[in-house]
Amino acid sequence: MGQMTLSGRLGHCSGCEDNFYNGHNALGIKECWHLRTFKLVKRCKIHVDQCPPWTQEPITVPDCYRQKRYVFWNPKNCGARYRS
Repeated sequence: MGQMTLSGRLGHCSGCEDNFYNGHNALGIKECWHLRTFKLVKRCKIHVDQCPPWTQEPITVPDCYRQKRYVFWNPKNCGARYRS
């Protein structure tokens, strides 16, 4: 897989709390410090109020992705069908 363009990388930031730093602020900050270096990983998106077992399908997100009231956990810890 080739390198992503900057605009392609920005598409993965949608919904992340730190997307605020990608020019969506009045502070003059143009780019999140993770934008150029993040890696795409598979994670299970789990709401903080959800009790185990966690059986969500893994999704692809940047390794720095943050969203209020959710944790993004390694699929190996989310349920027996994802363990390898």
